[in-house]
Amino acid sequence: MKVIIVRLDVMLALRKMRAKDLAEQIGITEANLSLLRTGKVKGVRFDTLAKLCESLDCTPGDLLDIGDAEEA
Repeated sequence: MKVIIVRLDVMLALRKMRAKDLAEQIGITEANLSLLRTGKVKGVRFDTLAKLCESLDCTPGDLLDIGDAEEA
């Protein structure tokens, strides 16, 4: 079975940015960002994804990947 893999932690590390600062920049709570980082959400709004990409200077493909369930 294929699953979506969230690579937000990788991008945060590459940009040397703290999750707390990112959450503040895009206007969501640290708790909601944490849920997103761990992949424990059922979906993400396109406007939130766009804000993430703008703040991290990346594309959605840099943040999301697809793989087999055992890889996640």
